[in-house]
Amino acid sequence: MKVIITDPISESGISFLKEADFSVVQLYNASKEDIIRACEDADGWIIRSGTKIDKKMIKAAKKLKAIGRAGVGVDNIDIDEATKRGIIVMNTPDVNTISAAEHSIAMMLALSRNVSIGDSEVKQMKWNRHLLIGSELRAKTLGLVGMGKIGREVMSRCISFGMNVLGYDPFVNKEMFKDGEIEIVDLDRLTEQSDFISIHVPLNSDTTNLFDYKRLKKMKQTARIINVSRGGIINEKDLSRALRDGVISGAAIDVFTKEPIEKSNPLIDSPNILLTPHLGASTEEAKEGVSISICQQLKSYLIDEKLENAINIPFGGLSRIKDLELSLKLSETIGRIQSQINKGVIKKVQVECSGTLEDTKPVALAFLKGFLASRIPDRINYINSEALAIDLGIKIEHSYTNDSGSYTNLIRTRVSGENEATRIAGSIFDHNKPRLVNILGFDIDVEPSGFMLFAINDDVPGVIGKVGSVLGGSKINISGYILSRIENNQAFSVIRVDSVIPEETLDLILEIPEINSLQQLSCDE
Repeated sequence: MKVIITDPISESGISFLKEADFSVVQLYNASKEDIIRACEDADGWIIRSGTKIDKKMIKAAKKLKAIGRAGVGVDNIDIDEATKRGIIVMNTPDVNTISAAEHSIAMMLALSRNVSIGDSEVKQMKWNRHLLIGSELRAKTLGLVGMGKIGREVMSRCISFGMNVLGYDPFVNKEMFKDGEIEIVDLDRLTEQSDFISIHVPLNSDTTNLFDYKRLKKMKQTARIINVSRGGIINEKDLSRALRDGVISGAAIDVFTKEPIEKSNPLIDSPNILLTPHLGASTEEAKEGVSISICQQLKSYLIDEKLENAINIPFGGLSRIKDLELSLKLSETIGRIQSQINKGVIKKVQVECSGTLEDTKPVALAFLKGFLASRIPDRINYINSEALAIDLGIKIEHSYTNDSGSYTNLIRTRVSGENEATRIAGSIFDHNKPRLVNILGFDIDVEPSGFMLFAINDDVPGVIGKVGSVLGGSKINISGYILSRIENNQAFSVIRVDSVIPEETLDLILEIPEINSLQQLSCDE
């Protein structure tokens, strides 16, 4: 298998891949065209913050199964497109936590003591120490925007400085923190009361331009802001304006909307600002850690299908697939059968689980995986099946009920198209035996494997013999013939056979006067 690496990582990580017999292609500082050519037959792709993987690149990477981000931020990856194409996106969220936290502290200290300005002036033979009066961190109020792992590490270090800490995070559980170490507040109060604001949130639609001029004006005039998270959370033009207007006292910025930073960036010649070139995770320890970690994760997924730190897996992880293997296989088979029954446009898919089968999401995704396999040319898996179904205009519902009837577990499915909705239900019996227990409203017990005929016929003597004679004459072996009586002297039959039945043989069966309808289906891929 081939792995391309388009941003520098440590040799120890690369050696790990080579020892696992991967073909490793390193493309540092390559053009976009060269990268697109190289990714066409790649199975895995490792990047850091320097490479932007866009829709065009993902479309070109026909064989790509996984993208590994050596670090935390994944805003340089088109995750929606990767998801639609069934590509896992994974990162290494914990490895560079300490490095990012320590850089935030370094920026805060350098900013509060005018280290950058002092260094520059001394080198110009200026000695303006009376103009560079700094401020202590002790007894100051720190506002942490984002209380994830990095935010909490910054908090613990700043508490040791004797700072008071305010925290804002709409998803944080206040019970995580000890009494007196932090006060969780809303963003407005944090903005207005903090002497230092340090940002530790991802870049997304909710956080883009979170700190614009309007919010920066709410800060104390003596306050300073630090961003070692992602560029774009602070509006760069607005920050430059705020510094020039004296709205705030200073800023320390490690990340930018475009990297490397452009000459036209207004922050370059703004006053009272400290700029570093995205150094938050740039320590020997962090680089080594993320390199080894992402290479191990990629290898584990591509070879052993073990998954860690996936951004776009739609449920708890691939371990759930292993735990639910038989139920998922059954649900996928039911999806495959439902797709063959319903040839036209589908409006809604409903999957209901009951009994011991409480984890409905993976079961629904497995159904979609089977249902879409013959409808879409793309690779279908648990990552992209829902997104692709939505693209087709299919509404998806999955639910759980205690009503499993006489079964220990039960999967009920309902597909609604332009015609009447079709229902199929299945269960895993004792000794791990998958069964279809209801087909199109008919109670039945059939093993879903190989090829099957669904037939509706007059419920009169001799039909089974006539069908058997036609199949026997065509050297088709019957492995099961299951009947379910219905009203009006009709019977629903499921005929399991060992091989595909030729069209001419199906035509002969349809010539039997008692046969009213017939459809051949395959349970297998």
